[in-house]
Amino acid sequence: MKLASLKSKDSRDGKPIVVSRDLKTAVNVEGTIPTLQEALENWHEVAPELDEVSGMLDAGKANDAFALDVKQLASPLPRAYQWLDASAYVNHVELVRKSRGVEMPASFWTDPLMYQGESDWLLGPCDDIPVSDEKFGIDFEGEVAVITDDVPMGVSAEDAAKHIKFIMLVNDVSLRYLAMSEIAKGFGFLQAKPATAFSPVAVTPDELGAAWQDGKVHLPLVSYYNGKKFGSPNAGVDMVFNFPTLVAHAARTRFLSAGTIIGSGTVSNKDRSAGSSCIVEKRTLEKLETGDSTTPFMKFGDTVKIEMLDAKGQSIFGAIEQKVVKYGNP
Repeated sequence: MKLASLKSKDSRDGKPIVVSRDLKTAVNVEGTIPTLQEALENWHEVAPELDEVSGMLDAGKANDAFALDVKQLASPLPRAYQWLDASAYVNHVELVRKSRGVEMPASFWTDPLMYQGESDWLLGPCDDIPVSDEKFGIDFEGEVAVITDDVPMGVSAEDAAKHIKFIMLVNDVSLRYLAMSEIAKGFGFLQAKPATAFSPVAVTPDELGAAWQDGKVHLPLVSYYNGKKFGSPNAGVDMVFNFPTLVAHAARTRFLSAGTIIGSGTVSNKDRSAGSSCIVEKRTLEKLETGDSTTPFMKFGDTVKIEMLDAKGQSIFGAIEQKVVKYGNP
């Protein structure tokens, strides 16, 4: 099934809706679950009823169905207890470090990198990206993410797979020049990672069919920068740590609450013909090949679109479509 959250003046957590497989219609299920967060907390009890609604909607038998307006959607989880982002595509990490002339520890290939990002305010799929200064080095990052139910501390990767309830797409907005100074401090990201955006809908793994294998999504992640195709690397290729491994890594010393979001990090392939999922990787390749980075970071008014299509060319999650805007004084 596919679930989403309508923006609401009455609730910061939005109103939950079931969305049709073709992303054209939806049904409000607020009477069954007040929020998507509460659905995750009581998944075994509510999933059968939501699945029944989904079936009726796809069969055209839902009398209370309405046309879906993606611009009215918040992030599937407008706020979350945890947003943990990894760097599962180690090739991407190696490239960026190489451009800075920094050696990459061998442990990066065996022990996942992960940071905790802002989760109390998550951007909807069509929300603007507010930034106060272009000099921060504004970048988009196309990623895949999962949402879990309650995960016990010390869970194995094999058992962690059972706790993955939904899959989404991500635009992990990054401020690259601020990141450089924060990395130098050696204490993690803060200002370099503002609010993150997520796809219109979150889908259960079964919606992906054969594309969901080995805890990975085996489909290209397509991004467009100012209307031009930027890259389409396959998310199932060169992913060193699959999602069950990432969930288990996050839960090694802590319990994960239902509604925890875990990201893959920037999707990246060793085969460069598919392009990149963020500007900094393209700039890195330019520098390695020519000695100079020529692609600029984002400016006010620039746009980004991130989407994933199935084998028939149908959008699975809907598209993240955003514009960078100048943020003034509060």
